[in-house]
Order: sequence, then structure tokens, then C-alpha cells
Amino acid sequence: MADAFSSSSENVIERVVEVTAKTNVPVEKLDELYYIKNTCDFISQHQFQKVALQFPDELLVDSISIVAEIERITDAKLFILGDTSYGSCCVDEVAAEHVGADCIVHYGSSCLSASKRLPLMYVFEKRLVDLEKCASSFRELYPDTQSHIVILYDVSYAHAIDDLLTLLSQEYPNLIASELVVEGEQCFSHCQIKRKQKDACLSEQDNNQVLCLFGRQFFLKSGLSITDYSMFYVGQEGATLRNFMMTWNRCSFCSFDPITMTGRTESPSVNRTLMKRYYAIERAKDANVVGILVGTLGVAEYLSIIQQLKETIRRAGKKSYMFAMGKINVAKLANFLEIDIFVLIACPENSLLDSSEFYRPVVTPFEMEIACNKNREWSEEYVTDFRHLLPGGLSHVPLADQQEECDETDVSLITGALRSNHLLSSEPAESSSSSSLVLRNQLMTVANTNSAASFLANRSWHGLEQKLGETPVVKAVQGRKGIAIAYEEEGTSTR
Repeated sequence: MADAFSSSSENVIERVVEVTAKTNVPVEKLDELYYIKNTCDFISQHQFQKVALQFPDELLVDSISIVAEIERITDAKLFILGDTSYGSCCVDEVAAEHVGADCIVHYGSSCLSASKRLPLMYVFEKRLVDLEKCASSFRELYPDTQSHIVILYDVSYAHAIDDLLTLLSQEYPNLIASELVVEGEQCFSHCQIKRKQKDACLSEQDNNQVLCLFGRQFFLKSGLSITDYSMFYVGQEGATLRNFMMTWNRCSFCSFDPITMTGRTESPSVNRTLMKRYYAIERAKDANVVGILVGTLGVAEYLSIIQQLKETIRRAGKKSYMFAMGKINVAKLANFLEIDIFVLIACPENSLLDSSEFYRPVVTPFEMEIACNKNREWSEEYVTDFRHLLPGGLSHVPLADQQEECDETDVSLITGALRSNHLLSSEPAESSSSSSLVLRNQLMTVANTNSAASFLANRSWHGLEQKLGETPVVKAVQGRKGIAIAYEEEGTSTR
């Protein structure tokens, strides 16, 4: 009888539905824009059986057509990863492992952060750019043909950079273009993207001859440093350009937007942005409770930076709590009022979060290290890639020995109150979280270490209280009808 009125759950899951492919790109141009043949060769050469195709939101409309073409050529089983766990620029290895994929094909813009779990192929968009207008804007922005200039670009315009360099190199002998590089032997791409060599890409350690950051590599002339160069960026204003400007904040930047086909000199707003970041560092120094936000599960060595941050925060006398909540927003973080400040662990492009609308500031691991590690000072250097903060990294600064640390007090630049550092430096990492005592020193005695618990204890509302045995038992009555925005009984008594 049940089968006559309903179908089994197995049939619902296994049912094959005919879907008409909708795409913005004609089928005959799919191979040109999405490199279908290169992708099929990558799958066939490595004999992958399950392949995860990761698309950003703007390219999902073409995903069905791409899958149909690849399935027509190969025998692999394909899975579409549409809604990524974090930023779409990062490779979502966790989602790919959920379906047991043998490899990932990442479409669209990418931050080129290192990923080491699964074999990976990048397929960048092939966005159109008017090279003549781009070259004309370049000449207007740089009238001095002897200037030392580096061409940076969004990965979607990588296909046009060689032609642009050909147009300008005769007039500008000191012009160089960055090359795309990736880490790992299991990383591939449809274009000429190089693999990062450990002995050839140690930036700022080989007489400033090679600089390799954020998946870009370029060679500097002997005797010159990066500050002697100007930067010309091809692409739209966004996270990629902001990341470049914050890292090379002493270089002048100009950009060309291929969509509006206009070039401009980027305003010197980086200094104001740096001052805002310094304000966030001062807030981090005042904080007692720190929330560590896990903003990536795919970037290599994210677990190492979590452990290093925990130790750095603990030795600075602060409490830390870790949160993994996917894509963060204002409403999610507002639920944790006991947290004084958050530190976001993400790729370089997603770590620079504008937290002006958030209830609590959100800082980067580099900014948290400045606040907690007295050996690291605020300077012209700004680090967005957290891997450079780890031991062996380009910007690693070891913590001071505990014997050298002492309970020093300074004045907060925000509140004007005195604050003390390293109150928990002698407390073991495995100590009980319920402890409310701090070892006494020669200057002061403090009895407030578990700030989060103290916040909850002093809060006026503690949640629903059971009050067992105190609430009288009543019969069930009929409740309201309708939806919360307008119940059926509302407004009837006034009419």
C-alpha cells in the first residue's frame, strides 16, 4: 500500500533527470575559453576516475556544459563543487575529499596558495583585454621610458601579458613582467605556469635578484631592490590588488581595468589603511580573550600557524578559543560577545578583512604577532601570507625566552589605561581552563585569567533556566496560527 502512494528513498536518490544545459558560452567556444582538451588530457594521462570540478559563482552557469563535454571525451565520474567552504579563490580540498575525488580542477580566479592533499589543475578564465588601449594607458601613466616597472595582473589576464610585454618592451627597456608559479609537483595548469623551486625563489635572500610571492615571480636587476620599482596592475580593483599594495606598500601603483578600459594612478590610501590596521593592533594588545577563526582548510601549513598563534597568545597572558564556522559574517561573530578580538587564518587575499561593520575587530596572524610578541615591531614590512611567519619563513621572528620575559606595563593608546603583558608566561599550556589564579610576581597579584568564563558569569541573561519543581504544571492549550510576521489573531480585537 505504501508503494502505491510513495516511492522509495533509493529511487529518489538514484533517479536520472534529463537537464537541458544552459550556458552563456556557445558550445563551439567552450574549449577555447575553458580548455576542455587540456583538461581531458590531464585526466586521461593520470587515469583519474573521480574528478571534482570547482567553480566560482559567476561560472556555475557554464558548469553543466563543461561537464557534458568532458564526460563525452573521458570515462571519469565528475562532481561539481559549487558552494565552497571558504573563499572561491582557494582550492576546496575538503569538499573534494567528501566525494572521494582523485583530483581537483579549479576554474576561475585563484590566489595560487599552496595545496598539497590532491593533484590539482588550474583553469583560469580567458577574459578579454584590449592590448592597444592598455599599452596607450601605460604610456600615459609612465612618460619616463627609463622607469623600472613590474607588470602584475589577475590570473584571468595571464594569456595576454606576453603580447603586452612585446608591445612595450622596445620603448621601456627596464620593463619586466611577473610569471605565475605554483608549489608542488602535483599542480598543473593549462597555461605556462612554472613550479616553484626551493633553491631559486627565496625572495629577498639572493641579493634581491629573485622575488617570489603570491604565486608571482620576477627578477630584479642587480643592485636594485623592490622599492626601486613601480607596479602596473592589469585587472579590476579587488582583493588581489589590495594584497599587492599592502605588501609592497613603498612602491607606487598604477592599474588598468580591462572592463572599463581605463588606467589610473592608485591613490595613496595605503597609508590610511595601514593606520587602521595599526589601530586594530592596539585593540589586540588590549584584548584578554582572542578568537582564532579558521578561514581555510586547504592552504598548506594552516595547522602549524594555529599552534604557533595559540602559544604566542598564551605567553602574552591572553586566552584563546578556536572557531571553525565556514564563511564568516557580521551575524555569526556577533554571537560571541565574550571575545575581545578575532584573528583570521586564511589565504593572503581573504585575510585582509574590512571589519568596520563587525562588533569586534578581525586582525591577521601578522598583526596578532605584533601585539603579542615583543620581539616583532611595527615597521614598513606587512605580511599577509601566514606561512612566512612560521619557523624557516621569510618573516619569522622567534618568541623571546621566558627567562627574559618580565611583567611589564604600558599604557593603552586607546583607553589610556595601564595594561600588563606576559601574565601567563609561566603557566603551562596544559593547565586547567577552570583555574582563576595567576602566579604572583614582585609587582602585582592578579586573579582574573579566565576572562570568557567571567564574562558569562557576570552576564545578566544566562539562557533558558529549567527551574525544575518550581514551575506549575498546566494543561496544553491551543497556540497561535499563522506565521510570525502576522498571526491570524493579531489585529482582530481592535477592529
